[in-house]
Amino acid sequence: MTYSIPFDRHRRLRKTPALRSMVRENHLHKEDFIYPLFVVEGQGVKNPINSMPGVFQFSLDELKKEMDEIVSLGIKSVIFFGIPDVKDAVGSEAYCATGIVQRAISQTKEQYPEMVVIADTCLCEYTDHGHCGVLEDGYVNNDESLILLAKTAVSQAQAGADIIAPSNMMDGFVATIRQALDEAGFDHIPIMSYAVKYASAFYGPFREAAQSAPGQGDRKAYQMDPANRLEAFREAESDTVEGADFLIIKPALSYLDIIRDIRNNYHQPIVAYNVSGEYAMVKAAALNDWVDEEKIVMEKLISMKRAGADMIMTYHAKDACRWLSEGK
Repeated sequence: MTYSIPFDRHRRLRKTPALRSMVRENHLHKEDFIYPLFVVEGQGVKNPINSMPGVFQFSLDELKKEMDEIVSLGIKSVIFFGIPDVKDAVGSEAYCATGIVQRAISQTKEQYPEMVVIADTCLCEYTDHGHCGVLEDGYVNNDESLILLAKTAVSQAQAGADIIAPSNMMDGFVATIRQALDEAGFDHIPIMSYAVKYASAFYGPFREAAQSAPGQGDRKAYQMDPANRLEAFREAESDTVEGADFLIIKPALSYLDIIRDIRNNYHQPIVAYNVSGEYAMVKAAALNDWVDEEKIVMEKLISMKRAGADMIMTYHAKDACRWLSEGK
């Protein structure tokens, strides 16, 4: 039988693994990944995060062992989140020169000078109320919070951070931090802004890991409404004008459309944050043998690259690097 109706033969380019590889449009590389790390005070501490299998809180002596593995896997960048022993109303341990993150940064840069060390710049892990700024009558005071966030950024740069990543979602945070860094002699330090950060239910496991859940209320007054798309343009535009060198979209998996929107309209490197809840769902399903973990993880990570992300901040980074080394 012959067909007179013309049609395209798309399957020609899918016939063999070699052909599929030849025409593949997007790729994952080890250099794409930023691995989040949680550091705590004490000695000999490696606390598992129950809701994030495979993720731990590390004391600084245990951090050395973890960093050895990270380096051996080919991961080139990490981001630190700190949990202090003492919290107060203004998060003073966030900008203390001897704070847990500052010491983690200094130790890591001394031991692994080629590692790109990123500092998360926020107050939520350090305040006794769990909010990302100064709380007054149940509401976060934007401008008072900026003063403390600027101090935090400078202290992290002084500790040796290669990149400052402010995640607090205060209005004007990029401009304020940029000015503070420049005035302190750190005009060469880039800002990786959490430019588009939604008030998401996917952050639940992180709040266990960082011990940063709000003691009262929520963060919807300063993080973005998940229903909004155009608001992401306004936030990204403000941070771009204020001097952001990178733009983070958080979360990633439910916001691939936003990653594509920002990629199409801005020229800074785009970072997708594959957040804790997205990680935990896959881990839970894999532990129950409901999904093939490797295939699911690599598929969702490539979806973020396909959407337009240049880098991916992900708790899957170590596993993904192992699978890439195996040619998978």
